[in-house]
Amino acid sequence: MKEKSFGQNMDKRKAPLETGDRIEPALLEEAPTEITDIVAELSAKAATLGTALHPRTASNLAGLVRIMNTYYSNLIEGHHTRPRDIERALTGELHQDQKRRDLELEATAHVRVQAEVDRLFADGRLPDPTSSDFILYLHREFYRDAPESMLRIKGAGREFVMEPGKWRSRPEHDVAVGQHIPPSSNRVPDFMSYFERRYHQQGRGMGSRILALPAAHHRLNYIHPFADGNGRVSRLMSHAMAHTAGIGAHGLWSVSRGLARGLESRGEYKRMMDYADTPRQNDLDGRGNLSLNALKDFTLWFLKVSLDQVTFMSGLFEIDALAQRFKKYVAQSDTLKPESSRLLEEALIRGEFDRGEAARITGMPERSARRVLNDVVAEGLLASTTEKGPVSLRFPTDSLETFFPRLYVQA
Repeated sequence: MKEKSFGQNMDKRKAPLETGDRIEPALLEEAPTEITDIVAELSAKAATLGTALHPRTASNLAGLVRIMNTYYSNLIEGHHTRPRDIERALTGELHQDQKRRDLELEATAHVRVQAEVDRLFADGRLPDPTSSDFILYLHREFYRDAPESMLRIKGAGREFVMEPGKWRSRPEHDVAVGQHIPPSSNRVPDFMSYFERRYHQQGRGMGSRILALPAAHHRLNYIHPFADGNGRVSRLMSHAMAHTAGIGAHGLWSVSRGLARGLESRGEYKRMMDYADTPRQNDLDGRGNLSLNALKDFTLWFLKVSLDQVTFMSGLFEIDALAQRFKKYVAQSDTLKPESSRLLEEALIRGEFDRGEAARITGMPERSARRVLNDVVAEGLLASTTEKGPVSLRFPTDSLETFFPRLYVQA
């Protein structure tokens, strides 16, 4: 979103409230049936996503989803970083051009932080995603290895170097985001303390946690607590909230893909975020500073987007459909023998297998089976953590169009 220095045109605007309850209503205390029905459906579908997959296969697919999440998060920011470029950047192969290099560094940071969030949840150590400490942690970790070129903020008559993991704190950090004027920098700590109290998850049921996710996503961006990186942090926070709300499905779906694509058009996310900024309209529009009806509409849209993504990923990761797409990929290959698909299906079902089993799986003589296995490994479709260890599935970007159709869109 286009930013302006805070002082521009302030004489034409009503001074905003500078107390934490400016974000009220922070929650839907009474959600309409249409929303509660979607909460129930989303919870049920997320609970079954990937359950038929072997844990090893699911883990490797979660790595693919992190790259996808990063791709779409970048797309929301107006940056088109190709999945292939992200994959190369993760191995340390960065572009020589500084601008493209910075975009690739942003992408690798996003993958790294999301992977850490997934690990924390799997280990039972994920903090409350809406706590100030955790939100500061996300920002600090995202920009941990960022060069100064990524931290230098320019435009709207200001220039400064942002400090990772710090709230906005100086007058030059104050901006208008479109038509929205976030709280003044000196008020951010108080707003974030209020945010933490309102969205604290302890004692909330899973349904209430799901219901709070869209509102927290918007209200964090509304506060705009950081000089830059607010959108990325809010999407990482939402990913963490999905875990603690019981709909994370072990990292097998991404809210960013849905936000970037919308339900009918790619501009919906920005329009709905702007709409949720709407002030209270009348006595029938809640009792807070912001519109209750707008929050209901935004919550409904966000949850529909989430359900759409869970449904889409469930279809992609269905075992029989995946096996058929493996066969299609092998049939189209100029280098892989038809028996290669048997190796891929075995890894899909069992998670991994020993290299010495290739002859049994393919029904070929040992030497021929070894050549077929080596070809699949060379293609990047099977790999292991050690040179001679068991092999499991991998999903290189060149295979994605066949394995996972419509996973990506062009910018």
